[in-house]
Amino acid sequence: MKERVVLLHGIWMRGLAMSVLSRHIVQAGYAVETLDYASVFGGPDVATRALAARCGRQRGERVHLVGHSLGGLVALEALRRAPGLIEGRVVCLGSPLNGSRAARALGAWPATRWITGRSAQLLCDGVGSCAEGTAVGVIAGSMPYGLGGFVAGLPQPHDGTVAVDETRLDGIADHFEIAATHTGLLFSEAAARQTVEFLRNGRFAR
Repeated sequence: MKERVVLLHGIWMRGLAMSVLSRHIVQAGYAVETLDYASVFGGPDVATRALAARCGRQRGERVHLVGHSLGGLVALEALRRAPGLIEGRVVCLGSPLNGSRAARALGAWPATRWITGRSAQLLCDGVGSCAEGTAVGVIAGSMPYGLGGFVAGLPQPHDGTVAVDETRLDGIADHFEIAATHTGLLFSEAAARQTVEFLRNGRFAR
């Protein structure tokens, strides 16, 4: 069976941000494509519909999802809305599955609410639970450099935007910490290796 990986970028990013990670996954033998979506002005409703259409486009293949930050939330929200959407696994990199303190802090001030746009509720609340029947692995960064630490007073450890405790969720298959910033997760060779490891085996390498 063919195996395809759909990549989902985070808020205020475009598909190009996933290029380095994409290259690593292609080298591991997977067909890779990126879902480019309007994270602020379109929001998760539009993104989840687009993802569902992308996953169902071809038959006879196993589809995996890899999302950075908001992208991981969109992936799990799509699976909540459409159980059984994919046969493969999900990897979330730096995704605030329990909700983001930084997003809630931004939403508390009228002058900064626009930053999270239509993705505000999903970022603030998280996904609540994992998709039943789908193995989900989470990679969290622990290098605390970024504005999130100042905006929200994040507890250690954190990646500058998302705290490690915000990436944990009951029902995930595995969790792994890497010394990287939030954006740095996209360029980390260690994160890329662990992503491929989870796609292949449903567990991170230790």
